[in-house]
Amino acid sequence: MDLFLTLVSGVAWTVVYVEAIRVGLRDRTYAMPVAALALNFAWEATYAVGEFRAGVSPQGVVNVVWALADVVIIWTYLRYGRAELPGFVTRPLFAAWSVLVFGSGFAVQWLFLAHFGSHDATRYAAFLQNLLMSGLFIALYADRRGPRGQSLVIAVAKWLGTLAPTLLFGVVEDSPFILGLGVLCSVFDLAYIGLLVWGRRVAAVPAGREPADPEPAGLTP
Repeated sequence: MDLFLTLVSGVAWTVVYVEAIRVGLRDRTYAMPVAALALNFAWEATYAVGEFRAGVSPQGVVNVVWALADVVIIWTYLRYGRAELPGFVTRPLFAAWSVLVFGSGFAVQWLFLAHFGSHDATRYAAFLQNLLMSGLFIALYADRRGPRGQSLVIAVAKWLGTLAPTLLFGVVEDSPFILGLGVLCSVFDLAYIGLLVWGRRVAAVPAGREPADPEPAGLTP
């Protein structure tokens, strides 16, 4: 069961990254909220180094692959992200802001590591930033007034990729804290999936086309 849930999580998150790259390049934007992207990249880079210090491991290899995928997503953010901001944001200001966001991502991960130790820090940081990402995806939809730079594949894969470790660490390993965070992630993820489905249905209805009201009986000539 442990191996199965780990594989589900690994495959699902890989799908998230690959689809985020594809959608970002297609829509000429970035497909992951930048604060969550910064935390994700810092988590993967930090714990990839930690894993390899003890020797080559499957999780360490996965972390490196995910970190490399994040580098491509970061490139889409750097390439297209300034266009999402107000016009007064100059290139130097955008660069300074980006350094602050990504630097803060590493600082947060290292603070978790210093306080909780590697075993708990990997889990606590991952689920807390996952919950943040779930909420920020909904905010991204609202900010862009639609699904540009987003996809149902990303939403579903993220949900499954988080649900699997929620069951593993929250249920199998009996951690109420992680179980609670995982449940909250699922609530937000399912809400986001519902939002994307609803948006598709609304977009599929031609503008101005509404069902005609039936004429009252007895008024037809």
